[in-house]
Amino acid sequence: MRRLACGLLTLVTAAALTACASPATPRAGNDEYLVFYADGQRSQAVAAVENAGGTTVSTEDKLGYLLAKGGGNGFVESLGGDRAIVGVSADREIGFATSLPAAPAAFPDVSSLSSRTSGEPLAGRQWDMRMIGADRAHQKAPGTKKVLVGIIDTGVDGKHPDIAPNFNRELSRNFVTDKPKDANGDTLDGPCEVSSCKDPVDADDDGHGTHVASTIGSPINGIGIAGVAPGVQLVNIRAGQDSGFFFLKPSIDALTYAADIGVDVVNMSYYVDPWLFNCANNKADSKKEQLEQRAIITGMQRAIDYARSKGVTIISALGNGSTDLGKPKVDKSSPGYPRGGEKERKVDNSCVNVPAESKGVISVSSVGPTGRKAVYSDYGIEQADLAAPGGDGSDGKGVAASRLILAAAPERVLRATGKLDKSGKPKTSQVIRDCTGGTCSYYQYLEGTSMAAPHATGVAAILISRFGKPGKGGLTMDPAAVEKLLYQTAAPKPCPSPKAYVYSDYGDKVTHTCEGGTSKNGFYGHGLVDAWKAATAGP
Repeated sequence: MRRLACGLLTLVTAAALTACASPATPRAGNDEYLVFYADGQRSQAVAAVENAGGTTVSTEDKLGYLLAKGGGNGFVESLGGDRAIVGVSADREIGFATSLPAAPAAFPDVSSLSSRTSGEPLAGRQWDMRMIGADRAHQKAPGTKKVLVGIIDTGVDGKHPDIAPNFNRELSRNFVTDKPKDANGDTLDGPCEVSSCKDPVDADDDGHGTHVASTIGSPINGIGIAGVAPGVQLVNIRAGQDSGFFFLKPSIDALTYAADIGVDVVNMSYYVDPWLFNCANNKADSKKEQLEQRAIITGMQRAIDYARSKGVTIISALGNGSTDLGKPKVDKSSPGYPRGGEKERKVDNSCVNVPAESKGVISVSSVGPTGRKAVYSDYGIEQADLAAPGGDGSDGKGVAASRLILAAAPERVLRATGKLDKSGKPKTSQVIRDCTGGTCSYYQYLEGTSMAAPHATGVAAILISRFGKPGKGGLTMDPAAVEKLLYQTAAPKPCPSPKAYVYSDYGDKVTHTCEGGTSKNGFYGHGLVDAWKAATAGP
């Protein structure tokens, strides 16, 4: 499992930036590939596969690709020489979720962090909701069940007491199959929870997707917390493995499915790799590597375009690399899958992070409780569209759990990771238990742009609830109109002064330079999302 470290300034050390292990290699000639073809060139692409010695397994006309079987580099490079082919990628894990685990030992006892306020039992710990006015917006515009929010992630614990009332089990789907071990015999997803190794649609054995879903839409029910839009429906559209990795095909299938069932807005708090930066024509890469990166760029863009054409607003985490995405210079971590293939190569702004830099995606940077851009958050004048609370444990004196984002956590995951004792009592200040009303539910503190994006998704759901028109799934609204209202209702935030902001966290110093003006800049995009204004402003 690869979780992105933020240089020297993260709660995770730089050593945590490791590649995942390779899956079992199929027999020669039996590898499966996603073969993307140029518009109107399906028959030519089928012929190209046959000419290269492969076979076509299936076709997907909506996104313009074939699922084909073939053998090795020669098969891929032969396809790459055909004008009908625009990209080829192996059908394997190519992504990871972008959250950062807290460091429990550095945090004080949570009982000393905040006092009870009005609202849900743990509302006093939700500085993030107060920052964007969501606590006030709940009374005015909590969202409607006619709005479907898709969580494309590691799954959602649909039985969690603070998610279940808003969870739509009927529409939820799981597009992945667990892989217990990798090719080296090491644990990948771990033992399968069910005989088919395909988890039920209300399961999350990682916890990432449940946290995201809770932030968006935990209901007002007298338990735990409330999300940004506590009245909407949550749909689990799982594309991530238990271990946090993602397949390309499940990712594009998830977007296609969301479009076809009438989902209004999806949250994608991960990015696809093995390439941190996808470059279509980098001279440092082999022909096969170039084709793979083109496939990632093309395949995801086609899925995004299809979803938007069906009324799906797409919101993504910007990334936790502490990097100006508009000025990348060196990529040392790609290709990060399979392990051992990393190389140092020069990159530039023609290389893109997917889906954060894909066209039609609203990308969200992260801020801490003081409103400053989180030290780990990526940024860029072209890339940052909005900012939202994502947590920053170092945003203040020392390190505090109260500066992270609190949201629902699956009890089974907490037990499996040793964060609860046998009686169910939390063993770390990273975890909170709420037993209001006699039913115990669990919550955990996390930080990352993964935690920022769902705040923006919740605000989008409020806007669609207010201004959407009757359509498939309940309501529908043009993604361009949703985007415009998100920007109009955001609270503008200027760059710091001086614009070259120096972070002095964890004993190290690093400078991030903010470009742009108050209305649009590289740290905060069009501004901080504002749930209260979204709930009260005119169209």
